[in-house]
Amino acid sequence: MRRKNTSSPWFAETELQVQFFDLDPMEIVWHGNYVKYLEIARCALLDKIDYNYVQMKESGYAWPVIDLQLRYIASAHFGQILKLRAEIVEWENRLVIHYQISDAKSGQRLTRASTTQVAVDIRQGEMCFVSPPILFEKLGVPYVEN
Repeated sequence: MRRKNTSSPWFAETELQVQFFDLDPMEIVWHGNYVKYLEIARCALLDKIDYNYVQMKESGYAWPVIDLQLRYIASAHFGQILKLRAEIVEWENRLVIHYQISDAKSGQRLTRASTTQVAVDIRQGEMCFVSPPILFEKLGVPYVEN
């Protein structure tokens, strides 16, 4: 596991403009839409390592999210450009991704989050207690069997 002040080599950033349909009656982004923003960031990251959902399925593994943590710091508003960042911080036994959503112009942090995913062997329907070798391959990290 990484230390707080270090950065993972596996990260991706993308931008998104807040759309009207993402707002609630208070004219700020509805809290549930932040999960959608995390998914956009996660897909950018998974594309970067060439292991997005299609490749996962082809490799014989599903990677369901089993835990999601969100901390709302400030609200996002209509038209605002957001910077979405996703970063892999654990991969050996599970896939843990940390996220940050910030204002693209000012850099102000709006939300931080974390998801945990585990590998499930699609054929057997069983959770893997160690991440499969394909993930290590995609990350360029040697796989060592225990």
